[in-house]
Amino acid sequence: MSRRKDQERFARLKAQNSAYQGFRGPDTQTEKPVDVLETVVCSTCNRKRNVPVTSLPDDRASFVCRVCQEEQAAAASA
Repeated sequence: MSRRKDQERFARLKAQNSAYQGFRGPDTQTEKPVDVLETVVCSTCNRKRNVPVTSLPDDRASFVCRVCQEEQAAAASA
């Protein structure tokens, strides 16, 4: 549907029901909460990685990136 048709439809629904808040309602949040990232050096490959703060270990020196974890898991299962 075009934007114009959407606006006309909203105006029609609003005229029929003055309490109509719209399809998504009055308390719509369109933005996702942003994860806070921190740059950490992987202890295995020594590459810098931007990692969400919530997933970091207490000891930053023991951090292992996801790529290295996957490689270790593949080597262990083979």
